[in-house]
Amino acid sequence: MPSILSIQSWVAYGHVGNASAIFPLQRLGAEVWGIHTVQFSNHTGYGAWRGQVFGAELIAECVQGIEERGVMARCDAVLSGYMGSAAIGEAILDAARRVKAANPAALWCCDPVIGDVGRGVFVRPGIPEFLRDQALPAADIITPNQFELEWLTGRDVRSLKDAKAAVAALQARGPRCVLVTSLRLDDTPEGEIGMLAGEGGDFWRLATPMLPVSVNGAGDAIAALFLLHRLRSGSARAALEAAASSVFGLLRRTAEAGSREILTVAAQEEFVAPSRVFVAEGC
Repeated sequence: MPSILSIQSWVAYGHVGNASAIFPLQRLGAEVWGIHTVQFSNHTGYGAWRGQVFGAELIAECVQGIEERGVMARCDAVLSGYMGSAAIGEAILDAARRVKAANPAALWCCDPVIGDVGRGVFVRPGIPEFLRDQALPAADIITPNQFELEWLTGRDVRSLKDAKAAVAALQARGPRCVLVTSLRLDDTPEGEIGMLAGEGGDFWRLATPMLPVSVNGAGDAIAALFLLHRLRSGSARAALEAAASSVFGLLRRTAEAGSREILTVAAQEEFVAPSRVFVAEGC
């Protein structure tokens, strides 16, 4: 049973951040130690919400409290997503260092939330630079979308060759395993969306149908599932296939229900036995 320290946002209603990542991990048998960077009523996509952004010192205190229980050596991975501020990023970086000091085999999976195509950068000033200059070199796994891949590398990504070169550029700076999500290349068929994983000089890609759904939190679930399956299988290809298949099933169920929130609980069997399995091809 792997143990994962997940440091992300939390919402009371709906599923983003830890509210999107923790349950799928638990459903698949992982022990999750969740530390929340915010406590909101709902995700900000609604345009209105209530709650608080927690300070970096609270995150550091919670990490220290876990460390004082003498269990850090049992932590197999750190998972991080939306940071809220560069100071919170520093606290997450320190947490990853503490875990790795106790368990050198532990992995840090950093979802570098910066922005997206069409929206541009939507996080607070200082966060993109922190992710590029401090988090990236320390992370073992990084899961950018296409916009974030371009921002972190300073490269335009239009073709498969571009994407592979950008992934290799990220790997040269630290993370050995990279998963690129929401990838639209010049050879991506109409009506499909791609994903690309790279590790150890090898690359794998797959595409899933685009669904008529617009929800928040799917990326948080993908990062969590990819991390867990990579931990268990040791294979980026297997992790890509499992994560993509589960999240496609989750989004398909959500689209069929016409839900504004992803059906993380109602569609939980998709995490265990996806209704449709996608196979990644070497590229």
